[in-house]
Amino acid sequence: MHRRWFLQSCGFAFFFVALQYAHGDLSYSVQEELKRGSVIGNIAKDLGLEVGSLSARKARVDMEGNDRHYCGINLRSGDLIVAERIDREEHCGEKPSCVLKFDLLLENPLELHRLSLQLQDINDNAPIFPKDIVKLEIRESADKGDRYRINAAQDADVGKNSVERYILQPNPHFLFSIQTTSAGRKYGELILNKELDREEQQEMKVLLTAVDGGSPQRSGTVVIHVIVLDANDNAPVFTEAVYTVTLPENSPMKTPVITVSASDADEGVNGEVTYEFSRLSDKTQKLFLLDEKTGDISVTGDIDYEEGSKYEVFVEAKDGYGLSSEAKVIIDITDVNDNAPVIYLKSLTNPIPENVSPGTEVGIINVQDRDSENNRHVRCSIQQNVPFKLVPSIKNYYSLVTTGQLDRELVSDYNITITATDEGSPPLSSSKTVQLSVADINDNPPVFEEQSYSAYVTENNKPGSTLCSVTARDPDWRQNGTVIYSLLPGEVNGAPVSSYLSVNGDTGVIHAVRSFDYEQFRSFKVHVMARDNGSPPLSSNVTVSVFISDVNDNSPQILYPAPEGNSFMTELVPKAAHGGSLVSKVIAVDADSGQNAWLSYHIVKSTDPGLFTIGLHSGEIRTQRDISESDSMKQNLIVAVKDNGQPSLSATCSMYLLISDNLAEVPELKDISYDEKNSKLTSYLIIALVSVSTFFLTFIIIILGVRFCRRRKPRLLFDGAVAIPSAYLPPNYADVDGTGTLRSAYNYDAYLTTGSRTSDFKFVTSYNDNTMPADQTLRKSPSDFADAFGDCEASPEVGTHFICY
Repeated sequence: MHRRWFLQSCGFAFFFVALQYAHGDLSYSVQEELKRGSVIGNIAKDLGLEVGSLSARKARVDMEGNDRHYCGINLRSGDLIVAERIDREEHCGEKPSCVLKFDLLLENPLELHRLSLQLQDINDNAPIFPKDIVKLEIRESADKGDRYRINAAQDADVGKNSVERYILQPNPHFLFSIQTTSAGRKYGELILNKELDREEQQEMKVLLTAVDGGSPQRSGTVVIHVIVLDANDNAPVFTEAVYTVTLPENSPMKTPVITVSASDADEGVNGEVTYEFSRLSDKTQKLFLLDEKTGDISVTGDIDYEEGSKYEVFVEAKDGYGLSSEAKVIIDITDVNDNAPVIYLKSLTNPIPENVSPGTEVGIINVQDRDSENNRHVRCSIQQNVPFKLVPSIKNYYSLVTTGQLDRELVSDYNITITATDEGSPPLSSSKTVQLSVADINDNPPVFEEQSYSAYVTENNKPGSTLCSVTARDPDWRQNGTVIYSLLPGEVNGAPVSSYLSVNGDTGVIHAVRSFDYEQFRSFKVHVMARDNGSPPLSSNVTVSVFISDVNDNSPQILYPAPEGNSFMTELVPKAAHGGSLVSKVIAVDADSGQNAWLSYHIVKSTDPGLFTIGLHSGEIRTQRDISESDSMKQNLIVAVKDNGQPSLSATCSMYLLISDNLAEVPELKDISYDEKNSKLTSYLIIALVSVSTFFLTFIIIILGVRFCRRRKPRLLFDGAVAIPSAYLPPNYADVDGTGTLRSAYNYDAYLTTGSRTSDFKFVTSYNDNTMPADQTLRKSPSDFADAFGDCEASPEVGTHFICY
């Protein structure tokens, strides 16, 4: 209460003395008990640093061997401020000079300064006597001038703030005097100024006040209770004035420390000596116990070298009637290696970018050991299986640096165990685990699971149908590993690739934008790009081959006989044709492929079912037997052409055959016509028969022309006749051996004729055995036909005409 009143009345005045900056050290002088936040000095100014750099370099103040933060730094102003109450008596006790040591630490680069704080005492402690009442038994025979020792008052302050003088309450019998021992200790003596008379006054009480020299002054009092006795003229005497003993720390309870001894020359009660501590701090009082009869000092508390390495106690020996003497006991505490090193993580960069170069500092470690000498020498290390190492720096500071290249995709987190071991016997150690995360850098492009992809789709697919899925993996994290798919620009058959396919940017699923037609194109390739979402983004490409499979969606198309127009085509069959003779051929193609284009030929209806047969796969019409006189001259065949698809598609055509050997029988063609054109064709045939006799000479000329053109392998065609080169075929038609298309094991020349809407004829040159020569093949290109037939053209105006190509 006195101290609080004193602080409130006087305020927290402080001052600074002599600022020194030499060899990296700073020294300040400041009063104790300053308010929290009080400014001690300006670190930035004294070190010549920019104020802004203190925050960037993480400036801080640590006290060696103490976790409490008595000082702090205002990073905005650079001021060194009081962070916690500082009590000089707590740190330095009765020492006349009190200096606290701090470490001022700056990072990046690591820089250490020693900071000394000189604490100046203020008068915040009043003098205190060991006891509230001091009993003195003085024999009445005591002579004037006899002196009686009074334990001096103690004041935790030092210098002028300690006890300066004593004031004894005025009385007729006693005076008070201050004495100083050879060791510099002060004590008081009560001087008998007037003889005592027990019969007059058996006891008396006087008040003794101790006053310090502070401003304002503080004081303490003690009551001296004097009991008048008979004479006791010998005080106890110690065997030694100063006792010294060594005690290991962590000594167990009741461990004997030392025994003090004093003797008194008096006899009886006057010679009985008792012991007690005369001056003992609260802290020491909890550690040691004194047996008042034997003088044995023993341990009663935890002895810790780090809390106190030396204790001084004073023992008073007193006889039965109040005479006493004092001895000093010095107890030196020896250190035992009982404190393991403590590891402090002062700074840590977390997470660490995976592209940091080897040798980068990522953390600062401080190791402290509260023991002394070899017991506080510490070695620090980390495990060997991590790409980090500890580099000794300043004092007990270590830098944690990288030793190799980091890769988050291989190891994303590190648990680094730091072990600190002292050099005590036995050594003690401790460890601390530091968790470090590796931050991702976009250093991996997406990688497709396959080198190329193939997609198979059936033609006539629905738009939007799924073709296939591409997948790319990116081991990076978050947006650096997020894969987006897209089609690279390109063309398919002259159209943008985007008009054929689309890709889902998130899943990589490829969809068809349109329906495909196998007959237009059978396959194409596109390129898909996988790009991550990093900065800058990385990408990779893959080729996707799309194969279109055929569907039986095209019916066979009959090229010969041509189904176009209102005219019809007639084949002339010699009467002498034997069984197996080739008389004609149905030519058909199918735009599909594979088995969908495998064609088969069937006669579904004929005038004489047993006379003609057709090759199942060749389409060749042959006689099954020799032609007889009884066979009808006019034969009508209906041929069906089927493909091999599922379901099968087909087409039909009509084939008209005329059994005749010469042109004289041609007028009999008047009855051959389509059913729906019978009346018209009949009139044409009548006119034709009349014209035969009139223009016989014209036919002779025509025959001569035919013989001439035969040498050049001509094709004699009446009006409407068609030669079938391969150029006539529609594009993408199948060309398969033995399936009824244009290619065959052998070919023949076909001469097709349709009349000029009035009569239809076919004129066939005769060959040996009524068959076509093997070398008369159906050419496959227009140029071949030009070479075979030439460019001549004859057109007699007799109702018919011949064309030679």
